[in-house]
Amino acid sequence: MKYDFDTVYDRHHTNSAKYDSGHTDDPDMIPMWVADMDFKTLPDIPEALSKRVSDGIYGYSTIPEEYLESVVGWMKRRHDFHVEKDWIVPTPGVVTAFHLAVEAYTKKEESVLVLTPVYYPFYRAIKNNGRRMVRMPLDLKDNQYTLDYKAFETKIIEENVKMMIFCNPHNPVGKVWTKEELKTIGDICKKHNVFVVSDEIHMDFVYAPHKHIAFYEVDPEYKNFSIVLTAASKTFNLAALQTSAAIIADEKLRNQFKKVKMSHSISDPTILGFIATTVAYTKGDEWVNQLLDYIKGNMDYLDHFLKTECPGISLIDPQGLYLAWVDMRTLGMSNEEQEDFMLHKAHLWLDEGYVFGEEGSGFERFNLACPRSTLEKACLQLKKALDEKSA
Repeated sequence: MKYDFDTVYDRHHTNSAKYDSGHTDDPDMIPMWVADMDFKTLPDIPEALSKRVSDGIYGYSTIPEEYLESVVGWMKRRHDFHVEKDWIVPTPGVVTAFHLAVEAYTKKEESVLVLTPVYYPFYRAIKNNGRRMVRMPLDLKDNQYTLDYKAFETKIIEENVKMMIFCNPHNPVGKVWTKEELKTIGDICKKHNVFVVSDEIHMDFVYAPHKHIAFYEVDPEYKNFSIVLTAASKTFNLAALQTSAAIIADEKLRNQFKKVKMSHSISDPTILGFIATTVAYTKGDEWVNQLLDYIKGNMDYLDHFLKTECPGISLIDPQGLYLAWVDMRTLGMSNEEQEDFMLHKAHLWLDEGYVFGEEGSGFERFNLACPRSTLEKACLQLKKALDEKSA
């Protein structure tokens, strides 16, 4: 079966954060900021949800066994990632999960490290829990990001780091960490007793020849000082159903996490979220295969357009994500000037690079999980704005 990723749907006036939370007075505005997709999900999912909704009884529910089995099956089938059912702690979103992890595994004023630029809710999780932020900038060279491991270890020692919130694939730069890189990072963290929270929610968006490696699969001992967070929400466009999984192999660590979760009266996801995830993870393989091909086509289109029509602006090597990290530093604008230019000249609503940390200044994050025609229009609007600027 061939799935449709070309149809453009009008998402305005649907309580969509992406479309209805700002800039609604500009008819030319193209929202490409928050990480949700403009594609309808796997058709089997709304069918299953409609069937459950039609029952008409929405009493308290338990965690379905089928949900746990579907997570185990997907992780093994798609990523060769071995997960046991009792390792899975359902949570209402990965952002909630790493907030809980910071509270569960560190104390007030202790240092938590992030590799920057990085997904900005990481910063909030550290700040909101009263922990001390430690930033370790990634290095950009030859259009790829790398980590200086010697500087990384020095930073851990000097700042007395107790936890690292890690991102793989790395949002926003699109880096997919190799097994060798993960081993170096993991061994340094193990050596210095640094707890690792590995956010792997974008694990399904990886482009050949790259391959996602779960942190647990690098070394069995890593299960003693880390947890893995993931969800079907990015892969199948299910964010509003607020269903994710904290995968915690060590029983003591798992109980610590559950205790903090209970202390805040944080409920499990709803039955609809469980059903959607179960269907996604049992019936969604071919849909995801076609989705990846389509988004890779969008990446290639943007890369070619920038190289031929927007000299000096470049796409950072897209190893993973459906989010393109674009280097626009040659424009020489301040953060405020560049944001104003993108919003009011190019009419593109993006996640500005600086929100991911100061290392992101001069960059823009484009959400490419959209029909090709939407991307084509966005590229033409960008070129028109650049041409007018240089005229």
